[in-house]
Amino acid sequence: MAKLDEINERILQELGRDGRISNIELADRVGLSPSACLRRVQELERSGVITGYRAVMDRTKLGAGFVAYIAVGLNDHSKASQEAFERAISRAREVRECHNITGTIEYLLRVECADLPSYKLFHTDMLGALPQVNSITSYVVMGSPKDERA
Repeated sequence: MAKLDEINERILQELGRDGRISNIELADRVGLSPSACLRRVQELERSGVITGYRAVMDRTKLGAGFVAYIAVGLNDHSKASQEAFERAISRAREVRECHNITGTIEYLLRVECADLPSYKLFHTDMLGALPQVNSITSYVVMGSPKDERA
């Protein structure tokens, strides 16, 4: 495992802001020589601390400006029921995230749709039609003043 000292933390912070930053610029921002910075980044990748780089997209420009978090409770708590639900959710293009959580419900979904009518269609025809689903509670996102997902 890579040692997460202050410099590695700064490297991760800078890469989190801009994964396409040049090694020279990154080295300058964290106070290292380019070769020392590159070695540290490669070690963070090799050790699995950095697992990949992604493009961050403006989902509204892709026609998915409606965002909701959905708490889903299952009617059966068996492994088979969970696996069936997860298989169905993995095929739903509207579902951007699916988390199996603790508490009074089993899953928390992050869903992106074009608008409210398309969300209603997803809610009714896809999610509501799953035999494993017992309860659905929607939380519509009105704004995201802080969002650090990559």
